[in-house]
Amino acid sequence: MSKSFTTITTDVAKALGTLRNEMPETMQAFNAMGKAALSAGALSALDKELIALAIGVASRCDACVGFHVKALIRLGVTREQLMETLAVCTYMGGGPSLMYAAEAVRAYEEFTAGKPGAQTA
Repeated sequence: MSKSFTTITTDVAKALGTLRNEMPETMQAFNAMGKAALSAGALSALDKELIALAIGVASRCDACVGFHVKALIRLGVTREQLMETLAVCTYMGGGPSLMYAAEAVRAYEEFTAGKPGAQTA
């Protein structure tokens, strides 16, 4: 059965809402850390999201792949940037990372389907 990254990110976002309600201080702190870590500095926000995606791929985290691919699309990632990042993931992580690199491509294609200017294979 094929995964839907739209479903995964929607379901996890709902569960994160529960965590925000029931452990607000922890979630506020985590969100603040994420905002600070991903803000443009010496590296662009796009570069930082590519790194985050690479870690999600290496960690085999479906929700991480989905959320970071969505963020990358918002930031204007090109298919070439995505593919180069996934090539490094595959080099560093071997076969398991290759399988999740393929999942990241599926997420990219799912989230860009039918969008003008979206680059798909």
